[in-house]
Amino acid sequence: MNHDTGQRAERYIVAFLDVMAPPVRAAVAAAAPTGFEVRFADSGEAEAQAALAREADFIIAGWQPVTAAMIAAARGLRMVHKWGIGYDKIDLEAARRHGVAVAITSGANAGPVAEHAIALMLAVYRRLPYVDRSTRAGIWLKSEMRSVCYQLAGKTIGLLGFGNIARMLAHRLRGFDVDIRYSSRRRADADTERRLNVRQVDMDELLACSDILSVHLPLTDQTRGIIGAEAIRRMKDGAVIVNTARGGIVDEAALYRALADGKLGGAGLDVFDHEPARADNPLFTLDNVVVTPHSAGAVMDNVGHVASRAFGNMQRLLQGQPIDPADLVVAPPG
Repeated sequence: MNHDTGQRAERYIVAFLDVMAPPVRAAVAAAAPTGFEVRFADSGEAEAQAALAREADFIIAGWQPVTAAMIAAARGLRMVHKWGIGYDKIDLEAARRHGVAVAITSGANAGPVAEHAIALMLAVYRRLPYVDRSTRAGIWLKSEMRSVCYQLAGKTIGLLGFGNIARMLAHRLRGFDVDIRYSSRRRADADTERRLNVRQVDMDELLACSDILSVHLPLTDQTRGIIGAEAIRRMKDGAVIVNTARGGIVDEAALYRALADGKLGGAGLDVFDHEPARADNPLFTLDNVVVTPHSAGAVMDNVGHVASRAFGNMQRLLQGQPIDPADLVVAPPG
């Protein structure tokens, strides 16, 4: 176990590894309970990250990796808490070896991410970045836009994965007059399916029927590259892919080829195989692709909610109280 077993003052250091803007820092600090000191990263460089984590009782990490070396060096570390839900950048085995709990904020950013997914759908269907650039340049594309733009109404939206975000997306889409189907290893209960007006299908049917395929899977060895050339081949001609989950789930080279040759009608991407995404990414040359910088959950008015959820889990750990199983990835030692 990393953490000390002796007496200590009730003062806990929380290392926030992501570099955040001042308003976000203020909101996180305001949510911290008495006795919690939040120290924010000023740099993403490995040495600076390691130094920040070394003195921490708790680590909060969003996009920054939490490595085995970092966990081993943080002798007082009790918990690594993900800001969000995707824990693929946290070394879980190292956490288990050192008796460090790992938790997520399950569902805490489902609303913002769901809204962002809809924004990407609409932006792709209406070619918003392209037409915005053209209009600003004095090019009036009204006639052209009519021939390449579409409405959401009447379309089939396929949800690959059906966790909190996908369910919130189904909820948010109810007013758009769409047909929603999902594919997931676990079927939702009948009440949920009825309330959200969704229907479960297998992945082959989901690929074949979706006008828009929205990806909502974690990145694992099993899901990496699951949307590749063969999966895309089975999709409708002109279909759109929206990915607000993890970049490695969609094969970017296969996606580019399908978009460039007209097999797919467009893509809305918030995540990439390598982040930050490089400016020379071939996908960025296509006008039917809308991209954002892994910012789907990044809204100011949800910061306090996510922070409070994370701090609440830290307090429950300190008090020996159970943590919601939906949030717990690695349990604290016995």
